[in-house]
Amino acid sequence: MDLILINGKVHTMDMLNKITEAVAIKNGKVVKTGTSSEIFALKTNITEIIDLKGKVILPGFNDSHMHLLNFANSLSMIDLNSCSSIEELIERVKTFINAKNLVKNKWIRGKGWNQDYFKKEKRFPTKYDLDKISTEYPIVITRACIHICVVNSKALALLGITKETPQVEGGQFDIDKNGEPIGIFREKALSLVYDKIPSPTSEELKNMIKEATYYANSKGLTSIQSDDFTSIPGVDYIQVINAYNELKESGNLTLRVNEQCLLPAKDKLEKFLKEGFTTGQGDEFFKIGPLKLLVDGSLGARTAALCKPYFDDPSTSGILVYDQKELNELILTAHNSGMQIAVHCIGDKAMYMTFEAFQKALKVNPKKNHRHSIVHCQITDEILLNKFKELDIIAHIQPIFIHYDLHMVEDRIGRERMKSSYAFKTMIQKGIHIALGTDCPVEALDVMPSIYCAVTRKDLNGYPEKGWMPEERLSIEEAVYNYTMGSAYASFEDTIKGSIEEGKLADMVVLSEDIFEVDKDRIKDLEVEMTLLGGKVIYKK
Repeated sequence: MDLILINGKVHTMDMLNKITEAVAIKNGKVVKTGTSSEIFALKTNITEIIDLKGKVILPGFNDSHMHLLNFANSLSMIDLNSCSSIEELIERVKTFINAKNLVKNKWIRGKGWNQDYFKKEKRFPTKYDLDKISTEYPIVITRACIHICVVNSKALALLGITKETPQVEGGQFDIDKNGEPIGIFREKALSLVYDKIPSPTSEELKNMIKEATYYANSKGLTSIQSDDFTSIPGVDYIQVINAYNELKESGNLTLRVNEQCLLPAKDKLEKFLKEGFTTGQGDEFFKIGPLKLLVDGSLGARTAALCKPYFDDPSTSGILVYDQKELNELILTAHNSGMQIAVHCIGDKAMYMTFEAFQKALKVNPKKNHRHSIVHCQITDEILLNKFKELDIIAHIQPIFIHYDLHMVEDRIGRERMKSSYAFKTMIQKGIHIALGTDCPVEALDVMPSIYCAVTRKDLNGYPEKGWMPEERLSIEEAVYNYTMGSAYASFEDTIKGSIEEGKLADMVVLSEDIFEVDKDRIKDLEVEMTLLGGKVIYKK
């Protein structure tokens, strides 16, 4: 044996939810689980032994939907997440600029602001606000949802965006009564900004990924399913794939990555397929996953596509990125090619359209075990929930969204629509496959707060005391299972990881306390003691 873990509480997450004391590992895989005495008897003179001293060990966590490169990129940005006013935002960016020795035309980038957290004016900043920071440097600040950004006048000038610039299909930039851009860009219009920002070199890209993966390991993550292809301006999917593969070959990739391939147009998808890429191509460290599509925006920005207008802004029902015909063609093309498909839908209108496209594709070309999915699936009704089961569609959910959303959902969509939304427990009761994640960097890359929100239905401050729609709470076992096995199922990898069983990859996490026994309100504060990938310790507190 290469490694033996003894004297622990090993939650295997297998079909029987077996709990054992010890694990034996060889060549990166689990050889046997059992009592400490049984496993200790397997040691040789080269076996490393780790005494867990009663700690709980789980399968490594698997974030079923996030944006690792976006997170990596954000590590060099100004964090605006906690800003409680536009004035505070302005001062924070000013402070950053004043502390740096910046070259001319250096882009200043910030991320994470949310107008709903502003105590006075709950509005988006504009170029006029950012001009108070600087008119010398181009500034771009991205909303927490990543579906909206704001730039200053210097940036608009460098980008060449004027009142004559045509709008972008599937997005928009806001204008004043005279037709002048005011610096706000939504959905696909963000490409007008991001495509002009200088891109990192291949070495810089790999270093960014390494920094982000180490942080992920410190949170107990051993696998992720990541949407990266359009995360960094000027970096195309070939560069992304090469960066991951080069890190893997050099032994510097400490996360298993299933790439959710954002290819938003039919010609881009067809080019990708002609180049020989398809779902499942790769190995245990880096693998091509599903085609990723975005059909709508975000609820916080009021760009999620709804069947009825927003309750707090009846002038809009959100933004659709595709019409039904375009969506049908994209999904059918991918489905016929053998690619798995994962579709971002937050609003009910977006989901109705996506289910129609899935249904048509499956009628033309029936397939069992296709494992197509919808990502986020927040605003649902009974018809939509039944469609998940009927078409066997996986639901990628992000319980951490509850922290922010519970404070604004009723305002956005009204009580009636809210009552059947964020229906995590109902999904499980209906037999729908679910997989858990964070959507990082929209939310923090941290597993424990996400599980806490799933099992308490409270925000991170403990509100409301009895939970928000508490009937939709998951059990701790359900939350952990769907952060491990559920996520592995979503990427066709449940036979090689997701549980601690003989023959599976020895990816595991040791927690500071027993997640199944602590008070549920303390789950968010649990820490990772150790993370193992393929039987090797990649993080230790």
